[in-house]
Amino acid sequence: MSTLLIKDADYIVTMDPEQPLLERASLFIRNGRIEAIGQGLWPEADEVVDARGMIVYPGLINTHHHLYQVLTRNLPSVERMELFPWLKTLYRIWRQINGELVYYAALVGLGELIRYGCTTSADHHYVFPPGQTDLIDRTIEAASRLGIRFVATRGSMSLGESQGGLPPDDLTQSPEEILRDSQRLIETYHDPSPLAMIQVALAPCSPFSVTADLLQESAALARSSGVRLHTHLAETRDEEVFCLETFGKRPLDYLEELGWLGPDVWFAHGIYFNDAELKRLAETGTGIAHCPVSNMKLSSGVARIPEMLQVGVPVGLAVDGSASNDASNLLAEIRTGYLLHRLQSSADAPKPADFLAMATRGSARLLGRSDLGVLAVGKAGDLFMLRADRLELAGTLADPAALPATVGINRPVDLTVVHGRIIYQDGVFPGLEEGDLARMVEKMAHQLHEWR
Repeated sequence: MSTLLIKDADYIVTMDPEQPLLERASLFIRNGRIEAIGQGLWPEADEVVDARGMIVYPGLINTHHHLYQVLTRNLPSVERMELFPWLKTLYRIWRQINGELVYYAALVGLGELIRYGCTTSADHHYVFPPGQTDLIDRTIEAASRLGIRFVATRGSMSLGESQGGLPPDDLTQSPEEILRDSQRLIETYHDPSPLAMIQVALAPCSPFSVTADLLQESAALARSSGVRLHTHLAETRDEEVFCLETFGKRPLDYLEELGWLGPDVWFAHGIYFNDAELKRLAETGTGIAHCPVSNMKLSSGVARIPEMLQVGVPVGLAVDGSASNDASNLLAEIRTGYLLHRLQSSADAPKPADFLAMATRGSARLLGRSDLGVLAVGKAGDLFMLRADRLELAGTLADPAALPATVGINRPVDLTVVHGRIIYQDGVFPGLEEGDLARMVEKMAHQLHEWR
């Protein structure tokens, strides 16, 4: 039995509609679960954090990532490309990845997320060079080492260039191999219980890289196994044209025909939906992982987030893959998303605190996690903390819930807690030497690019 007391915080931003902001309050976690929150007397704890002068927030939840792409960040050769040529260029590099590279890339990507307040992350791994069978196992190993909650989505590609798809044939797998490994990962790692640290979802990559049969069979396996479904959808105009020319349907119509709508499904990006499609997403409870920075970098477009929220589409926030973002910083997505939609939609844009809600409650809903995203009794003890006396926060505390979107948080957080355990504090990851890791991964990335 372990306990943690966060004592006498200046502010606790709970994201709980019943009591959204507490002042001069404390929070008590026992065995990973919040047991008490508020003001008053508190029991003794195994560990006590003096939170005077601090702001406490729920841990952020990242709903879409490609951690292996840490190895292909900031490459000048692809900086002016859009999605399809960008992917075709990078496939030639990604075909060289292996378990060791994936493990260390995951440590970097997840470590960066943690230092900016993220406590749960999904990862969408869909590139499996021939003979590489343990890549998702290695990302799970990295997540477990760092102590972050993790949703490993088993991605796949089965529609190669010779069949009219986008990826090279040598990066595709047979449906039988994909489904067999998907079953293995579910049986080995998926924990359906509340407060689970590791879960699995099934995630065929996209309409232009998998077959219809694989989409249908993945949906059937996921639902018979009680896990969720994820894919990219409606990300670019090129994808829309591909679906119309190949299937005679718009992307959402195609996925709906294959059984891919419902409250157990979330799509990454979702930029090119019309009004009727937004209504269908809302009616079916199908979610969208909003990736504002990636959408901007690849010139993909601006998702219709104000309209989605107005009609009731579930929306979460995500950093997307490191190669289409060059960072794994969900706090930065909050501010970028707010400013992007403020520019695009003026007074119709979501309010600043709505973006924090997207990255907490909204993202938790996409992952099917009612135990996450809110600081309240019975919820997971996942949070991050900031010192309120930073120069960049002086004069900003009129609305702590809006602060991440309006002012922005331009430095690492001071402390990150997952399951009642401190996994990052004052620039240090317990048991991890950051400088050694950074130098090792830089060397790996350089060697990988030379293989191209």
